[in-house]
Parts: sequence; C-alpha cells; structure tokens
Amino acid sequence: MGAGFGGLQAAQKLKKAPVDVTVVDRYNHHLFQPLLYQVATAVLSPGEIATPIRSVLKGQNTTVLLAEAQSVDLQRKVLVCGGGEIAYDTLVLAAGATHSYFGHPEWSQFAPGLKTIDDARNIRERILVALEAAEREPDPARQREWLTFVIVGAGPTGVELAGALAYMTRHSLPKEYRRVDVSKARVLLLEGLPRVLNTYPEELSERARRDLENLGVEVRTGTMVTAMDDMGVSVGDTRIAARTVLWGAGVAASPLARTLGVPLDRAGRVKVEPTLHVPGHEDVFVIGDLASLLQDGKPVPGIAPAAMQMGKHVAKNIRLRLEGKPMEPFHYVDKGSFAVIGRGSAIGVLFDKVRVRGFLAWSMWLGIHLTFLVGFRNKAVVLVQWAYTYLTRRRDVRLITGLHPQKLPSMQRTLPTVPPVAKEEDAAAFPVRRAGDNEPAPLH
Repeated sequence: MGAGFGGLQAAQKLKKAPVDVTVVDRYNHHLFQPLLYQVATAVLSPGEIATPIRSVLKGQNTTVLLAEAQSVDLQRKVLVCGGGEIAYDTLVLAAGATHSYFGHPEWSQFAPGLKTIDDARNIRERILVALEAAEREPDPARQREWLTFVIVGAGPTGVELAGALAYMTRHSLPKEYRRVDVSKARVLLLEGLPRVLNTYPEELSERARRDLENLGVEVRTGTMVTAMDDMGVSVGDTRIAARTVLWGAGVAASPLARTLGVPLDRAGRVKVEPTLHVPGHEDVFVIGDLASLLQDGKPVPGIAPAAMQMGKHVAKNIRLRLEGKPMEPFHYVDKGSFAVIGRGSAIGVLFDKVRVRGFLAWSMWLGIHLTFLVGFRNKAVVLVQWAYTYLTRRRDVRLITGLHPQKLPSMQRTLPTVPPVAKEEDAAAFPVRRAGDNEPAPLH
C-alpha cells in the first residue's frame, strides 16, 4: 500500500520472487517529493519529478491498482479501499504522512503544505497571483500585504521554500513588473524552535540562517504562530499582514495507521518491531513515514533514504519468511542528508561525521537528487532545466492555470482610462458608426 520511496523499493525487490505483488496507490505516479518545492517556485514542471507507477513496475508478477485505502482489517486480512476490498497474505503499509497543524486544522485553508503535486501547484499559483495583485494594487499598504510571504516552520521544506522564494523575487522577476518593485518583497521564515534546521549540527544551522538572511529572508526563531486568517498571521500580540502564508511546520502519519488498532507514538506512527512488522502480526509490515522505530536510542528519521532502505529490507524479510527462515532486524545506515538554501548554497552531513556547506554541499545535493530521481528522461530534463536556471536566473514555469478574478484588485483604480474627445474637430476626425450607416466605421 503506497508507491512512494519505500513502497516502490519493496515492490521492485520482489519482482523476481515467487509471489504475486499488488501495488495500491491513490495516484498513478511515483512522486520525487524532495523537489516539490522547485515546482512550487516555478523552476520545474510537475511531470519532471513524477513517473507513472506502471512504467516503473513492469514485472510479470506485479499488478498496479489505482485506489485509495481507507482501513485495514487485521482479522480478516483485507485492505479496505474505496470501491472494494483487497485480500492479502502479506501487507506492506507505506502510506506516508500528511500535514500537521498542531491542533488547528482550520489553518490548512490559509496555509497550504507541500506533499503532493496539487499542493505544489496551489502554492505556485498563490505566489504568482500575489505578484499579479501587487502589480494592480494602487494602495501602498495593500501592495505590501501582497508582497509579504510568510513560511511557517524552518525544517528542510520551509528553508528550501524561503530561499527559493527570496531568490525568485529578488533576482528572477523584478525586470518583468512595471508598477511594482518585486525585489522589495518580504519573505519571513517563522520557527518555534531556537534555530532553523534543528536536526542538523548547530554550526550548520547557523550557517543556513546566515545564508538565508543574505538572500533577504527575515528569519525569526523562537516564534510561535497563535492565529491565522486569509489576511495574515499573529505571533503573540504581533500581527503580520500577509496575503500568502505557506506551511512547513510539521507532519503527521497517515490516518490509515489508526485503523490497525495497535500502539502508536505521539505523531500517530506505528511502533514496529525491529524486523519492521506490526507487533503480533508478522504478516503486516510498516515502513517509511508511517513507522516508528528506535535505533541506538534515536528514532529512524522519516526521510526518503530511510524509507528506501526499509522497503528493501522488508522485501528481504518476506523472502526469508517464504523460505521458513527467521526474519532479520532492520538497521538504518545514515549515509547523509542535505538541505539547500539557495543558488549555490546548501548544508549537509555525510555518514553522521563529515560536514559540508556552501557550493560543495549544493553540488553534492544536485548529484544525489539526480541519482535517485526515477526515470532517465526526468534526470536529463531536470539537469538541463537546472543548468538553464543557474545560468540565466530565469523561472519560466510560471503558469496560473486557475481563474482568480475575485482575489485581484479592481483595475478601475489602477489602469489609465482612454481620455474623452474634447473638441468638435477631434470628433470629426474620428467618426463613430451609428445605426443605419452603410459604410463601416474607420478603425480608431
């Protein structure tokens, strides 16, 4: 269940096993989530970071079904989906995570998160519509509201969004707007914890903060959002007027975990055994963002490399069960993690020891993401697009596909009107066609 990083790896590693594999997902594509922020900030198109699941899983023993899972019945051994049930002998749950608004689900309508292609398109349109509205807005105070962007949460998603948005407004777009100075846009990054990228070493966290501030991002740590609406956010007694608020503050496990009726952690993840199976059910495995597992006293992180390693390990344990052999415990190998701040700037940690920063870290980030991106075409297109964006600083994937007239200021207050004809001789020079005239009126 789920064709993300973990589910896809599990299915691929079972391609030649003596089993029938059924892959269930509510989307027909595998999404490379680490690059979603580049879709949201007009660098890449959605099709460049997504690949049809069927084109990846071509094994003779694999069936792909488009369906949304609703619950799991452990007693009857069925996965309950919209439109029917799917029986299983062994179930691998890789349903991922969703947004967490920390007890304020109503905030989701004002501050979209970034987990799916629809999320990325929504964010991209909000950003672009805000710039269009600022171009039409004559009132300086309202114009500042449209040019103020607030990102809540300074984890990797929030930092990457803030850096890309600051670079976009300051370097990519200013020459294309005539009535507003886009380079004066404010990008605020709000974080409740004492520092940005809190899971990284303090020295790298501080480097990331400096790089963000050099890009023009206003970083505010130790700052908790207390209220939110479509006109801005409140931080304690301070009000920040902003028409665009984006969410990168937290994630919660898929609601599917609650249907299992097994122990969960505070984030709603399943507390799995070291072999990654559900306690008391060796035929049900949970991997990726949905799994809670401690290793050396620390939780295995909910990131793509961990999910991929889990998927491979589960496939190995399924093979061992088929052979009547005992399953092996999972051990996560932390090969490293990176967070990109902006053009030519990133931080990273390799093998939990080596710390890299700046252009070197950024270059390594590019190489690693190209390596794990699924599909040769996607790799080639993304590489060319990155080179083009780096050399020209342009953002050409700026599509507003929805209609947003209700959000934009009235043009009657902003655009000049055609002056009326003042003199008779002027009126004679430009005659107006009247009813009954046989000759066509001249073009004005």
